[in-house]
Amino acid sequence: MHLNHLSLKNYRSYLELELLLEKGITIFIGRNGEGKTNIVESILYLAFLSSHRTSSDQPLVQLGNNSAYIRGKIDNGEREVLVELEINTDKANRARINQNPVRSQKELYGILQAIYFSPEDLDLVRGDPSERRRFIDQLLILRSPRMAGVIADYDRAVRQRNSLLKTRSNLSSLESWDQQVATFGGEIIAARITTLNELMPIFSDVYKEISPEKRAYITYKSSIESSSTTPQENTTAILEKFKEVRNQEVDRGLTLVGPHRDDLLLMLGDHFVKGYASHGESWSIALSLKLASYQLLQDDGLQPILILDDVFSELDEERRHRLISLANSAEQTFITVAVQSDLPPELTGKFYTVKSGSVKPL
Repeated sequence: MHLNHLSLKNYRSYLELELLLEKGITIFIGRNGEGKTNIVESILYLAFLSSHRTSSDQPLVQLGNNSAYIRGKIDNGEREVLVELEINTDKANRARINQNPVRSQKELYGILQAIYFSPEDLDLVRGDPSERRRFIDQLLILRSPRMAGVIADYDRAVRQRNSLLKTRSNLSSLESWDQQVATFGGEIIAARITTLNELMPIFSDVYKEISPEKRAYITYKSSIESSSTTPQENTTAILEKFKEVRNQEVDRGLTLVGPHRDDLLLMLGDHFVKGYASHGESWSIALSLKLASYQLLQDDGLQPILILDDVFSELDEERRHRLISLANSAEQTFITVAVQSDLPPELTGKFYTVKSGSVKPL
C-alpha cells in the first residue's frame, strides 16, 4: 500500500498543496511551526478520520474558511482509490470514494492504513489510560475496519446512558441502554484481548532486542472480572456488574463499567512501567509498541504506511537503528525532521523542505 498523491486545500497552514509521492522513504525537513507535521497529520486523518493532535476538527480549517479539503490517491496493489474529505466547521463532514459520495464515513476505514511514531508516544507509557485505549482501538480498526463502527456505536450508547443517569429521569429506560453498552462493550473487550494476546509476544521480543536487561509485557485491566475473548461472556459480565454498581452510577451520573474504563498495564519485570521506568526505558517501551504493531499488521498480510514524526533527534543509536531497518522495509515511509543533521547519515530517500506552507524538493 502506498499514497501516490496528496492534495490539501485550506488545511491548517496550507492554502493549497499538491504532492506527487512515491514508494520508499520521503523526508520532510522544516523548523517547528513551518507545517511539516500538518502534512503527516492529514495523512493520518485519511486513515482514522480524526486528528492525533486535537479532539476538534475546527483547528484543521484555515482561519477565514468554513471548510478544509484532503484528497488522497491510494494504491493498494490491486487498484487505485481516490478518497476525498471535506472537513467543515458549520456542518457535518462529507466524504467521497472515487468521486462517489458515501452514506457513512465509516466506509473509508481500511482504505489507507498507517502506523505513526512521534515524541508524543511517550504518553502511551506515562499518560492516562485513554492514551493506551486509543492505541489498542486504532490497532483493532487497522486489523478489522468494521470495529470502527462497533466502537462508534459503543461510544454513542455510553453517552446516551450517561445522559439518563445524570438527569435521573426515566431510569426504567436504562435497561435498553444497558443491553447496548454491554453488547458492543463485550465485543470490544474480546477484540482487544485477542489482539493483545497476539501483540504481546511480539512486543516482548522486540523490547528484548532493544533492551535485554528486563522482560517487558502487557496485561489487560478490565472493569469486569474474568474478561475473555468471547464477546457474549463479556456482555453477561457487564450486565451483572451494572446491577452491582447501579446506585454508584446514579449518584455519579456516569457509566462505571465497560471498555471505556479499562487499561493496558505495561510492565517491566515485576514493576509497572508508569512511575518506574527511566526515560530511556520509557522510550524503548513506546518504540517497541509501535514496532510490534507494525509487525503484527505485516503478519496479517497488511503493508501499512509508516510515519515517523520528529523522532530521530530523541533516540540513541540502537533505537535509531531499529527505526531505520523498519523504514527501509516498509513499502512507503514518511519522515519529518527539524534539520537534516537530525537524520542518521545512512538514511536515504526523497527530500523536501517545508517553510511557511510551501513544500519544495531539496
